[in-house]
Amino acid sequence: MTGKTELVKIISEKTGTAKKQAAEFIDAFVDTVSEKLAAGEKVQLVSFGTFSTRKREVRKGRKPGTGEVIDIPASTASVFKPGKGLKERINKP
Repeated sequence: MTGKTELVKIISEKTGTAKKQAAEFIDAFVDTVSEKLAAGEKVQLVSFGTFSTRKREVRKGRKPGTGEVIDIPASTASVFKPGKGLKERINKP
C-alpha cells in the first residue's frame, strides 16, 4: 500500500518540485474533492474516474455479538467509479 508520504515523494520526483510543495498539492486536491462532495457535486477526472456520493436509507442491521436487531441511520457514502483509462491500465495483461 502506498501512503501519503510515498505519494508526496513520487509526485515530487515526477514534477521536479519540492516535497513540501507536492504535499500541498495533494492536500489541496483532497480538500477540493471533499468540499465538492460535501456540497453534493461530482468530481470527474476524464480517463481516471468520478468521485460522487450516494445516499443510504435507514436500514435494519444486527449488533455483532448479541444479534440484536438495530436501525442503522441514513447516511451519505462517498463513491469512486474508475474511468475507462484507469480500468484499461490496471487490467493490462
